[in-house]
Amino acid sequence: MVELDNNLSKLAEEIIEYEKKKHLADNDVAFGSQVSVERVHNIKAMTATPTDEEVRALRRFMKNA
Repeated sequence: MVELDNNLSKLAEEIIEYEKKKHLADNDVAFGSQVSVERVHNIKAMTATPTDEEVRALRRFMKNA
């Protein structure tokens, strides 16, 4: 497995690992979490800071899916 860049935020790392484990794409995570695909992509790329609501929605999806 390729090591993740140490500069990734914890949430970005969680999303990336979850997508790898479940063989999902950003659009799958967006649909399941009700966070837009653009926001999911930007959170992973660390070009946007997620809101508390987005963090809760993404973690809830990853925990329950």
